[in-house]
Amino acid sequence: MNFSPSTIALLVYGVIAIIGGIIGFTKSQSKASIISGSISGVGLLIAGTAAAQNQEWGKIAGMAIAALLVIVFIVRLIKTKKFMPAGLMIIGGVSTLGAALLSA
Repeated sequence: MNFSPSTIALLVYGVIAIIGGIIGFTKSQSKASIISGSISGVGLLIAGTAAAQNQEWGKIAGMAIAALLVIVFIVRLIKTKKFMPAGLMIIGGVSTLGAALLSA
């Protein structure tokens, strides 16, 4: 197992996505939040686990999911003009992408 900074970032961002989906559901009964948070979070956890096992596709898939989340949450931030949760997810996604690119 190789727990590089990029792998750790993918795993942490996955946990944050899942927790965010749960919080979104409990606060506003948003089924979309729990579904999208769970799917993207589990995807990031799978990608991070694969990357930890030195499987290159894991890092690539994780970067793709993180990039997609950054785009989605930029659009959401522009629409709602509310920092939470969009701003936090943007910062997390950009940090994850940065860690992945720096360890390339």
